Amino acid sequence: MQFLLIAYDATDSEAYERRLRARPEHLEKVALLKTSGEFLLGGAILDENGKMTGSMIVYEFPDRSALEERLKDEPYVTQNVWEKIEIRPFRLAKIE
Repeated sequence: MQFLLIAYDATDSEAYERRLRARPEHLEKVALLKTSGEFLLGGAILDENGKMTGSMIVYEFPDRSALEERLKDEPYVTQNVWEKIEIRPFRLAKIE
């Protein structure tokens, strides 16, 4: 089952620095999820100036509880980068 995650970063004065510190570990975990087929696509949400302010990810997991379990060790969660997370069931269009 596919899921769309939209996560918005915290807005306190240290939020952007937390993101930058957590980013290498986040990208390492994403690379592992890509290899396992659990990460389908994603990237940073940007503001008008090109500054990262959140994330969008499409995941593939057996069910939502498996995704939620995986998010427990997501660096952007454990290091308080993401402040608001929305998760919705999703279906990636297969266009030939």
